[in-house]
Amino acid sequence: MTTATLAREPLTGLSAASVLGGEPVLHALPRSVLEWIALVRQGISAGAVDAVVRVMGIGQSELSRALDIPERTLARRKKEGVLSSDESGKMVRLAQVIERAVEVFEDERAAMSWLKNPNAALGGSSPLSLLDTELGSVAVVSTLGRIEHGVFA
Repeated sequence: MTTATLAREPLTGLSAASVLGGEPVLHALPRSVLEWIALVRQGISAGAVDAVVRVMGIGQSELSRALDIPERTLARRKKEGVLSSDESGKMVRLAQVIERAVEVFEDERAAMSWLKNPNAALGGSSPLSLLDTELGSVAVVSTLGRIEHGVFA
């Protein structure tokens, strides 16, 4: 994920911040990389879990697998109210990939479908299943870039 990815405004209206529940959940609307870093370091509200589940149309267990955060940990964080900085970073990374996919496909439904389904360009893995690591995220964003530029992906 590049610095430009964090700071740009989405073309379609679905920003990473809105994926995470917007200002009511984040208690801020980060506009720069430094603001996102500060938010991640302090830990984002666990309400972001429900927001992402809603936006993606997946269950909490599927989100848990995608982020490599045990489902019991997510349930505990929801009771505590705040995600750890590591968990917050994973949530922000996912939200940024969702923002990018919607930007490329220019349609939320098409983007969510692409994220959830196996992709030949990603070795038959679904993009969502690769987002538990930074390298997987880079591969997914790179594939989105190829799609955007009309290269087979």
